[in-house]
Amino acid sequence: MMTSDATAHIARCVGGDLWVVSWLPGRTLTGAQALAAMTIASTTAHHTDSAESEWNRIEALSRELGLTGREAVYLVNIENHELRRTAPPHVRSGE
Repeated sequence: MMTSDATAHIARCVGGDLWVVSWLPGRTLTGAQALAAMTIASTTAHHTDSAESEWNRIEALSRELGLTGREAVYLVNIENHELRRTAPPHVRSGE
């Protein structure tokens, strides 16, 4: 599992070199892509007005994910999937 002190987002290994990242629901990434995604999330959390060098880094890392920097920052800010806890048990309605 990859975590960060700067953000609640996480990356979790789901087997082999396959990872899921909390701000990219529905996507399976490689370990390198998951590291890029976590770096973007951490960088975004640290600064609201990123310096040009940080923005260039976000842009480069985002390309590894097939996203623009703006798309990545937007997704980091709107996605709030909690992957740290297990899913609640499914409860069937009375029949």
